[in-house]
Amino acid sequence: MKRIVVVYGTRPEAIKLAPVIMELRKVSEFETVIVVTAQHRELLDMMNTIFGITPDVDLDLMKERQSLEDLSSRALKKLSELFDDLRPDLVVVQGDTTTAFIAALASFYKRVPVAHVEAGLRTNNRYSPFPEEINRRLISHLATFHFAPTKKAVDNLAQEGIKENVWITGNTVVDALFWMVNEKKEELEKAFLRVLPGFDGKTRLLLLTMHRRENWGEPMRRALTALKNLIEGRNDFLVVYPVHPNPAVKKVAYEVLEDVSNVFLTNPLDYLSMIAVMSKSYAVLTDSGGIQEEAPSFRVPVLVLRDTTERPELIESGFGKLVGTDPETIKSELKVLLNGGFSVSGEKNPFGDGKASKRIVEVLLSHLV
Repeated sequence: MKRIVVVYGTRPEAIKLAPVIMELRKVSEFETVIVVTAQHRELLDMMNTIFGITPDVDLDLMKERQSLEDLSSRALKKLSELFDDLRPDLVVVQGDTTTAFIAALASFYKRVPVAHVEAGLRTNNRYSPFPEEINRRLISHLATFHFAPTKKAVDNLAQEGIKENVWITGNTVVDALFWMVNEKKEELEKAFLRVLPGFDGKTRLLLLTMHRRENWGEPMRRALTALKNLIEGRNDFLVVYPVHPNPAVKKVAYEVLEDVSNVFLTNPLDYLSMIAVMSKSYAVLTDSGGIQEEAPSFRVPVLVLRDTTERPELIESGFGKLVGTDPETIKSELKVLLNGGFSVSGEKNPFGDGKASKRIVEVLLSHLV
């Protein structure tokens, strides 16, 4: 039996790895060990509960206001010691977090092969997103198996000389979304009513999320102020903003938007509630990567509050626009959106068909057993 260790630490990783874990657990030839670093403790626990996943090992690395250096050094030490004990045959990481990079590095030091889920995403700007762009580039040069969500991601890897052991699988976030819609249909409706109990169904919803490190401070303040100036006083729209618990995010969000009557600031939503609100939204404004991949499944248009995106398929397929954080650009694009001038032109989600996890596990089975 081959021992496969899956390592993650944040909510997006938990969402995207949950369907992979479910598929791995169906294979009798694999012993699957779940390890969490708890890089984002509160958000991670929500996700594990939704998908019914209980970690086998919790490294509990979460500390308030910890630096990247502190998190990285502590994670490397803990994971190295753990891999000595577990002696895995394969380590699975997802995406571009500090947890994913350090787990891949620790695995490389132990000469353990790494499978990288969501390989090949690039903005070609090392500081945007920060530190994720460099994290995922480094993971690509540490990994043995590269599971790319799209053809564009495969091309990115090829440009860096990575052409072997690369597979197009689709993105596992679509698998998670389909699972949620199929398995939790009644719960989704209840979750929506818990978030917006008095919602009349007539007001158009705008789902807003903004939390990325490169947007902290003035970029975030500018973007939210532009939104406030355009939306304040309109009774035909309601903005729902689940605010990330990071103090740098929370401070600006509440300073700018707390007194705006048609902006609903709420604590982070669990995945069920987030999907429920997204599915009923008129549009999404976000700097999140995962939401760019999820919204097309509901044919909800997306305005991306970033200067770059590693998901150009969203823009190219007609599901979104890249607007950055410049106030004038945001105002201009929001006016078009609010007046019904922008709707999706794409036909299907460019990021997957809900079968990515099956493809990933089939590859691992054929190479490891």
